[in-house]
Amino acid sequence: MIILTGKSVFGGVEIGRIAFYKRNERQVKRWHVSDTKAEVKRFEDAKTAAVNQLRELYEKAVKDVGEENAMIFEMHQMMLEDADYLESIIHIITGQQVNAEYAVSTTADNFAQMFSAMEDAYMQGRAADVKDISECVLNILSGKGQTGIDTEEPVIVAADDLVPSETVQLDKRMVLGFATMYGSANSHTAILARTMNIPALVGLGNFLRPEYDGHLAIIDGLDGKIYIDPDDDTLEKMRKKQADDRAKRTLLLELKGKENLTRSGQSIQLYANIGNSSDVGLVLQNDAGGIGLFRSEFLYLENDTFPTEEQQFAVYKRVAENMAGKKVIIRTLDIGADKQVDYFHLDKEENPALGYRAIRICLTRPEIFKIQLRALFRASAFGQIAVMFPMITSVGEVKQIKQILEEVKAELREAKVPYREDMEIGIMIETPAAVMVSRELAKEVDFFSVGTNDLTQYTLAIDRQNPKLDAFYDAHHPAVLAMIQMAADSAHAEGKWIGICGELGADLSLTETFLKMGIDELSVSPSMILPLRKRVREIE
Repeated sequence: MIILTGKSVFGGVEIGRIAFYKRNERQVKRWHVSDTKAEVKRFEDAKTAAVNQLRELYEKAVKDVGEENAMIFEMHQMMLEDADYLESIIHIITGQQVNAEYAVSTTADNFAQMFSAMEDAYMQGRAADVKDISECVLNILSGKGQTGIDTEEPVIVAADDLVPSETVQLDKRMVLGFATMYGSANSHTAILARTMNIPALVGLGNFLRPEYDGHLAIIDGLDGKIYIDPDDDTLEKMRKKQADDRAKRTLLLELKGKENLTRSGQSIQLYANIGNSSDVGLVLQNDAGGIGLFRSEFLYLENDTFPTEEQQFAVYKRVAENMAGKKVIIRTLDIGADKQVDYFHLDKEENPALGYRAIRICLTRPEIFKIQLRALFRASAFGQIAVMFPMITSVGEVKQIKQILEEVKAELREAKVPYREDMEIGIMIETPAAVMVSRELAKEVDFFSVGTNDLTQYTLAIDRQNPKLDAFYDAHHPAVLAMIQMAADSAHAEGKWIGICGELGADLSLTETFLKMGIDELSVSPSMILPLRKRVREIE
């Protein structure tokens, strides 16, 4: 039996086999071929197999996410049959007498550069598509399978680390827990684990080896350990621990339907954070009062190109309808920093956390921003949607946003498209600058929501994604708490409400502190709603 210790980012005990996340790491080499006719045939066979794969993906996606969201796979099939694309590959094979892999890779690079150089945003988006379809053909030519996990039973997903675009594409039904070599308690793997209510360990180091793939393991998020090839005594002991943990969670279910009231009668709203529409079931299951943070960027992370207005509208509308009149606060696009999307073609930055991200992208690329805002306003006619904007640092930014909002509303009125005129508008307080001018900001918006992850990062000048700095990252730092108090005082002075949607909202040791500050709402992972309600009801 092997025991590894890491940092727990969510509790619970699960038993299952380890499945290492697979990535295709390929270096395409160029070699001479004498029979170019056979090489062209080899490429054409791979292309046909890729088209068939995409057809199967389309049919599966239609069942899972609807026809509109599945159309990307249909479009990719058409691109694989494009005459210019095919002619380029065949010309390179026959003209240079080289292997099909090199011809496909070179054509993909050439076409991607051509699309990226175009001024039209839609055509720029095709650069990622041509890379994607070429990768599919290269996988078949080289005999390599798809990235991700290949399993027919739920597994413990192991990896060096996982980026957001990888986590969002996992089949959540097949994930028992996460175990990663690197990463921090604030990584997106950790956030996803808390949303899914499954155990997760990070920082296991190189002791977590790919050779353990397929081995039976126990992940203990309560004690921060993973047992690989456990003996019978350990299995029995951990099964009992698992049963005890589940029994405690069952007891929490008795709190469903109860009010979020302290013993002295102070109330607070408890909302849930979600990443996509499929999480709404968890929100309702855990009896949340609403959705305090819908991370809309996951719509972009899950897509191979910019999601259309109709695609976004369908998702926002479905969430609003499913929440049946409960508040749904949707954060606008928060791409950049650790959330990179290829088709945005963002330049590499030395310090991306302080760079071109979130509202800065939206205000400088209004054609993308307006598409999302139109979808949000249209969906507001079907429920109680509110919208909030991330990474605000000045009153000028808010006024610029409001001007764009008015333009969008005018377009909708002219087209006679219904929307809610009274849709609440809020901002995230996640920079010290926003805190310092929060009184002025409160005059411009309907509410604040404190993003404690970034607020802590910027206040302490610590990269929250850097595991080497975990010992210095103190979310309870007096300066951080003073910032939250100042923002709360500013909001209330202008008659506005304030919530917390960052990870700190789920910190039960601070619940009483937040109540004393006068925080009106806490938005946390769905699995934390009932434990938080229990804590609120215990406070004098």
